[in-house]
Order: sequence, then C-alpha cells, then structure tokens
Amino acid sequence: MNKVVFDIETRNLFQDVGRNDPTLLDISVVGVYESNTDTYTAYLQEEFTELWKVIERADMLIGFNSNHFDLPLLNKYYAGDLAKIKHVDLLEKIRESLGRRIGLANVAEATLNEGKSANGLEAVEWWKKGEIEKIKKYCLQDVKVTKDVYDFALKNGGLKYKDGQEVKIIKLNTSDWEAPVDSGMTYTLPF
Repeated sequence: MNKVVFDIETRNLFQDVGRNDPTLLDISVVGVYESNTDTYTAYLQEEFTELWKVIERADMLIGFNSNHFDLPLLNKYYAGDLAKIKHVDLLEKIRESLGRRIGLANVAEATLNEGKSANGLEAVEWWKKGEIEKIKKYCLQDVKVTKDVYDFALKNGGLKYKDGQEVKIIKLNTSDWEAPVDSGMTYTLPF
C-alpha cells in the first residue's frame, strides 16, 4: 500500500482573506512523504505538476486536520477531486474518540517526545521574507511528525496527549485504516 502523508503551508492567513475558508488561501509549500519510495519532498505551488504524480500514485492520504484544511485547499488547485482517494485525518480520528480537537504539537510531544519546530504563522512570515527553504524544512518536519504519529497509532491502537501536566491516552480503532479500497478511477479527470 502506497501511503502519502502530506501537510500544507500557506502564503497568507484567514485574517488576510476575511473568512475561515481554506479555499481562499494560497499555498506556499506542500510537503509529502511517499511510503513506496520512503522519500520526503517539498513542492512549491509552481511545482504541482510533479506533486500530482505522487498524489495519484497514493493508495491513501494521511494528514492532520486535512479534511477541514489541507484537502479542500489542495483540491482548489487540482483538476479532479482528491477527496475520492482513501484518506485518514488523524485529528478527525482523535476528535471522534476524545470528543474534542487537540493540536499536533501536543500529541507529538506526549506520544513521541518530539515537538514541532515552528508554527504556520511563522511560515507565512517566512514566505513574506522569501525564506522558502525554512518553510520547506518546517513543512517536511510536520510531515515526519504526522507520519510518526500515524505509525504509532497504527501499532498501538492509540495516541497520547497532555491534559495540563498529565499524559493521557486516546484509544483509536485503527482496524480499517489500511484496508484496501479499489476505486479504479483516474483522479485527474473531474467526473
């Protein structure tokens, strides 16, 4: 199964576009991990022709808050519908189990003893300053953390998070996460 873990950084913020609608934002960098090649790659908006090849090879997509943010934003640039690809949104799975949302930094710190290197607000500032390599490095670190969190959840049937100073467990049913889905479709054609 070819799994593609992905994360997006933007060129602007919701306050810049006046609404909490991800499709109004502009992408600066998309970071991906492709399991079949065991590679991490960052793509600028201008390099999406190459990104689509990676996404279309995916048997499943994995993200954090990706159903609400990353997938709708990425679909804005895509000729088909990326929502047709099997997808696991880790934040959605956490919310379903716990009843509330928790940030990736909290989960990564409690689960992996690893923090995030920055945040999305900093990435927008880096874009404005032309510090593209910083954005790529940060985005790919988020992809790595997301991948490691996914792998931990799959292996252990749950994740950890901090509630104040106390570390707690989030039980997750991962039994169907990697069940194959035969869609038999070409994603670049808008059916």
